[in-house]
Amino acid sequence: MAVNRSRRLRKKLHLDEFQEFGFSVAWSFPAGTDTATIDKTVDDFISEVIEPQGLAYDGSGYLQWEGLVCLQKTGKCTDEHRTAVSQWLTAKGLENVQVTELFDVWWD
Repeated sequence: MAVNRSRRLRKKLHLDEFQEFGFSVAWSFPAGTDTATIDKTVDDFISEVIEPQGLAYDGSGYLQWEGLVCLQKTGKCTDEHRTAVSQWLTAKGLENVQVTELFDVWWD
């Protein structure tokens, strides 16, 4: 049975045209990586990949990092976003780079 919801309710529930897709990302720094290198790499990740594409990253870690990537505005990440993140992390020599499939960041 289809549910007919108002635009206001769809927006509040993040459904239909207000649905947001993102993906999880995880990686590891090589053992023995110093704190300054970790800080610089994460700062570069945000300034070179995340912000230029209008993405947002919420994550944490030390030698092993994991987090969520989504758009700064309401919308849906694409496979191109996933590829860009994965390629950048791999090119920087980070280990165990994992990027999940796209999922609904509000309901999955």
